[in-house]
Amino acid sequence: MHFPDPAGLIAALTDAGHKLAIVATGGGSQAIPHLLTTPGASDAVLEALVPYARAAIDQLLGGPQETYCSTLTARRLAAAAWQRACLLEQADAGLEQAVAAAHAVGVAVTASLRTSRPKRGGHRVCVAVQRLESTHVVELSLEKSARTRGEEELLAAALLFDVLIDACGLGTACGRGVESDLRPGERVVREQVVAPPAWRDLLAGTRTVVPLHAAPGAESRTESTPTAGGLVFPGSFNPLHEGHRLMARIAEEIAERPLAYEISLTNVDKPLLDFIEIRDRAAQFAGQRVWLTRAATFVEKLAIFPESTFVMGADTYVRLADPRYYGGSVAAAEAAVERIATQARGLIVFGRARQGVFEDASQLDVPQALRDISYFVSQREFRLDISSTQLRHEAVEPIPETDA
Repeated sequence: MHFPDPAGLIAALTDAGHKLAIVATGGGSQAIPHLLTTPGASDAVLEALVPYARAAIDQLLGGPQETYCSTLTARRLAAAAWQRACLLEQADAGLEQAVAAAHAVGVAVTASLRTSRPKRGGHRVCVAVQRLESTHVVELSLEKSARTRGEEELLAAALLFDVLIDACGLGTACGRGVESDLRPGERVVREQVVAPPAWRDLLAGTRTVVPLHAAPGAESRTESTPTAGGLVFPGSFNPLHEGHRLMARIAEEIAERPLAYEISLTNVDKPLLDFIEIRDRAAQFAGQRVWLTRAATFVEKLAIFPESTFVMGADTYVRLADPRYYGGSVAAAEAAVERIATQARGLIVFGRARQGVFEDASQLDVPQALRDISYFVSQREFRLDISSTQLRHEAVEPIPETDA
């Protein structure tokens, strides 16, 4: 197995100023002792986690995943690891957020490998690396039952090192060579997105909002910062569907002004969006006005879009006053409601269907202060029995018997 010299790898990482947080969901975890038993490892490695049970992965990522061995899950884990590296580097070295962000590296591996019983699904390894500059992800499909579990584990660890060296630009110092350990027909599929400077500024916290367009680095077609008094539709849009488009059209008719979408790369209870995810979501909005922010909470959105009218569904509307989204603090939730009620120009709220029954947003239990600034769109004006969650589940091909 072509492993890099651990001492050389640690030295190269340290010389480059990289600070690692590693997440291995079982398969590929051999990389951790390979690094941590090397003198000087603490100069480069801040943390190593092994969330082996699916419940542990769910807790780390803020909820159940569509699949547990995929490039998407690996990217989400790498983003979570990057956030951990930033926080730990800030706390450990007393650095400013932007400096810690430049040092941080999040590395993750998830794998479906040989077990004690025959597997109906394939054997594969997914590795992702998140940095301030880029997102890298790799998938390797293995010839089924051609290796022992131990051999697959070592190959998964070697792939992690291979992707880490590539993403951090350490090839000259450490070398690469996992392809030489592959069998005929096995190949490594690589994808990366190098972020434009504006996205990096947003991730580093030196900016709070940037225009988002379908192609990274595309020439700006809108103002560089939002103007007050706009019409804003915040959401994850994963994916953007006809229900969102219809809501936008109705909201523009109600507010009598053009609408802009907003996507936040940070979230209250989930990892940040990686650059591949941002690119893919941006591609859905050809010709639309879209802002990319780091406003995880609605109060933060208010600061970016002052005196604006906001468009939302019933689920988001209820969360505006829910203490769970304010660290469990009732006082913080009440303060947020007061600020929204006094600083937002208005809320345009859409109901939704649940199990075939339409949920009228005007009947929801929310503070009167919010109701006073809300326009509730009736079932007659809007009803579409569709959700992003449903579409994602339909888009994911079931993968049986996978190890996280």
